[in-house]
Amino acid sequence: MEDVRAYEELRVGFTAAVSHELRTPLARLLALLDSAALPGVDRDALLAQAREQVEEMSELVDDVLFLAELESGREVVSLGVTPALPVLEEVRNRLADSAERADVDVVVDAPPEVELPLRRRMLAIVAENLAANSIRYAGPGATLTLRARPGLLEAIDDGRGVDEVELARVFERFYRSDRARASRGTGLGLAIVKHVVASAGGQVEAAGGPGRGLRITCRFPAP
Repeated sequence: MEDVRAYEELRVGFTAAVSHELRTPLARLLALLDSAALPGVDRDALLAQAREQVEEMSELVDDVLFLAELESGREVVSLGVTPALPVLEEVRNRLADSAERADVDVVVDAPPEVELPLRRRMLAIVAENLAANSIRYAGPGATLTLRARPGLLEAIDDGRGVDEVELARVFERFYRSDRARASRGTGLGLAIVKHVVASAGGQVEAAGGPGRGLRITCRFPAP
């Protein structure tokens, strides 16, 4: 009975959080549409901003659905092993444009022989969420290193960092610091990372501080 009550509280809280997170881009979208009706406005610019809000809502829905699949067990996380280097290089290439816009240099450090105990798709999801987090928040001029070693995957940046009191909360769903709230993001990326790593029997931790960058470490059990 206690388990059922706890699950129901979690479900209600999660639903409320999703509703809250969708409300902000929806309000912005409605304001943009209202502005488009005014004379003399730049409708092309308003349309571009409206598209950004729709993309933000779409990204949020995709992340929520993926997290739900993970929690229901429909997504298999660890099934064999995957060479890390090709996946990390693909992630770097896929995020090259956003990294260039953010002025963040992305470096891959992974010996060719290193394999990690995740399906290829899951490894790509973890690496992409780790990289996207640093690209979004590290700040201009930062360097992000995606580093893989046996049983270890890390995202290390030398950017502006995170307040130490916030380190323990970075893996919470929808958690974003006051500074991070000014940037686009669903607030689910690191929560997904933690869930995937935990589902593979591993652990994830964050370290760093203001002006000392951020290090996210994913540790996997020995085969």
